[in-house]
Amino acid sequence: RPHGNSQWLNQTQHILIENIDCYGLAMNKNEFLYISDYEKHQVRRWRMGEYNNEGIVVAGGNGAGNQLNLLRHPTFIFVDEDQSVYVSDYSNHRVMKWIKDAKEGTVVAGGNGHGGEFNQLYHPQGVFVDDLSQIYVADQLNNRIMRWCEGKEEGEIVVGGNGSGGHPNQLNYPHGLSFDDERNLYVADTFNHRIQKFEVIL
Repeated sequence: RPHGNSQWLNQTQHILIENIDCYGLAMNKNEFLYISDYEKHQVRRWRMGEYNNEGIVVAGGNGAGNQLNLLRHPTFIFVDEDQSVYVSDYSNHRVMKWIKDAKEGTVVAGGNGHGGEFNQLYHPQGVFVDDLSQIYVADQLNNRIMRWCEGKEEGEIVVGGNGSGGHPNQLNYPHGLSFDDERNLYVADTFNHRIQKFEVIL
């Protein structure tokens, strides 16, 4: 009987996609794989099982910049049930939403330069959109998790925002985030070398 992960080790390995500066990936129920390419400033989509092509650009792909049809170093991505793609546009300090087949995106968080005000982000990383269309962002250099309601000019702090540190109410370069079915928030608290769990109040 195999122990631990040994049952995986003898499986045939497949390189699905090559020559890509991949940073984030997401899958959806429609059997699509989405990958952000940090250096090509774009997000591409592949149908699962069909990787012998270039994929389809679903966000960015027009070079680097801060116009609505451009990205600059996309990192984390989230795909909703309508196949809209939310992208942490790292060097533009914003989160963009690209609806399916759109030629440009809309700013749904940040986009007002880097900084620590409620209408700003500073190198956003992990992004998650809940069933209420609330957008949660790991605001890395502000050491906080922000929540934005789509269409609002400002977000609100749900975790952190108390400076960089190791206390329970502090974060130090938050990176990834996710939720469980009971709406508990999990944060990869990078330089504190820990995973934090929070109960989020709606």
